[in-house]
Amino acid sequence: MNQKYEDVLAVLEDCVKACNHCFDACLKEEDVGMMAECIRLDRECADICIYAIQAITRQSPFTDKILQLCAEICEQCAEECGKHDHDHCQQCAEACRKCADACRSVA
Repeated sequence: MNQKYEDVLAVLEDCVKACNHCFDACLKEEDVGMMAECIRLDRECADICIYAIQAITRQSPFTDKILQLCAEICEQCAEECGKHDHDHCQQCAEACRKCADACRSVA
């Protein structure tokens, strides 16, 4: 595996965990309908982060392009989660921002 991706792997894993936690917590909110976009983006973000981890670990020739897309999706998830006051949304937004920055730094 390329050394330049080593640090981003941990950030990707943290983002997956934050998105999964936010997804689960949003489903338990009183007004789930209001959280629909947050829930959808949590899923999109976790999925692309997992895919990025796989691309890195299998040394895909498309890794940098996947990381660029990952950064874009993480940014959108951070923006949506940032609109909500719930702790899980704010923590997810922060993890997504860090992930977007980390993906851009190596892609």
